[in-house]
Amino acid sequence: MPMKTQISILLTFAFLLMQGCSKDTQVIPDQEASSMYFPPVNSSTWETISSTDLGWNTSAEQALQDFLEEKNTEAFMVLKDGRIAIEWYFGDFTANKNHSWNSAAKTLVSVLTGIAQEEGHLTIDEPSSTYLGVGWSSLTPEQEQRITIKHHLTMTTGLDYTVENTFCSDKECLIYKNEPNTYWYYHNATYSLLDELIATAVDQDFKSYFNAKIKNKIGMQGTWLKTGFLNLYYSTARSMSRYGLLNLNDGVWDGETVLSDTNYLNAMKNSSQELNKSYGYLWWLNGKNSFKLPDSETDFSGKLIPSAPDDLYAGLGALDQKLYVVPSKGLVIVRMGGSATEIGLAPTSFDEELWQKINDLIN
Repeated sequence: MPMKTQISILLTFAFLLMQGCSKDTQVIPDQEASSMYFPPVNSSTWETISSTDLGWNTSAEQALQDFLEEKNTEAFMVLKDGRIAIEWYFGDFTANKNHSWNSAAKTLVSVLTGIAQEEGHLTIDEPSSTYLGVGWSSLTPEQEQRITIKHHLTMTTGLDYTVENTFCSDKECLIYKNEPNTYWYYHNATYSLLDELIATAVDQDFKSYFNAKIKNKIGMQGTWLKTGFLNLYYSTARSMSRYGLLNLNDGVWDGETVLSDTNYLNAMKNSSQELNKSYGYLWWLNGKNSFKLPDSETDFSGKLIPSAPDDLYAGLGALDQKLYVVPSKGLVIVRMGGSATEIGLAPTSFDEELWQKINDLIN
């Protein structure tokens, strides 16, 4: 290493030591900014990197911040290669407060299903009745036998989505409409059954299995809370960001493998069927030539979020909870808060508006 470079690095570290760093964040020299960083487990320490060091358009930061505040945002974070580039809180919301992920938490169940399969507890091509038992629905045993775990992961069970309450997972609400894998509809009840299915397959309480296999391994906090038919996950914005970082790094956390099944990981983050190309295994996908939305039978042409990178995949929840993962740019972006625009179960027009503002900053 040239002498001038060594001196420059030493001076940088000396400056940081003189200035002091907070216990929550640690600024790093730009020379180290390109490698993937993982915040320590069971610690509030998290390295940061500035928009200036990243070469971003810092003049666009205030407009983005104002936009987010105007749109009922409570927490907004941007990670670049694991380091915090932006961390903003609004109103009385703080870094220590929990917020519901709503349907963005479906992605947690997706990864957990992959782990259960990798450990040999289940295979996603098995009938779901193997673990839910015969009679979990109002279908005949023969009809149930044709519905696999994969159909639950991809919203293609064929169950009736025109029932009064599509969240209801009682057998009386689970009625035959179509053959599996012949129609796509965002049917929450069929997703929620995966919790029971996984718990039966692994012979362990669902929360305990999740905590051991994902939460504790990457230093998340938060908890699952059952509300009616819904099992919602609540955590801080930092915990959601940690989970995004795990996925950005293909299931590996700081050298420890959480999920190594590359076939499952690739299938999870790509079109899982031809009925809605913008849906993987409970993840939303950008860059496809068509998409369907919750509460709609319409097949729309074009990309899910036109202004976002094509390789973006996302956990999207009601009231505009957002978890964006963008491998090509090394980005994880989290937004928590109240509804920004209309009431929507997952994707909304806010996604496009937000990405236009993000692009003003990062491009």
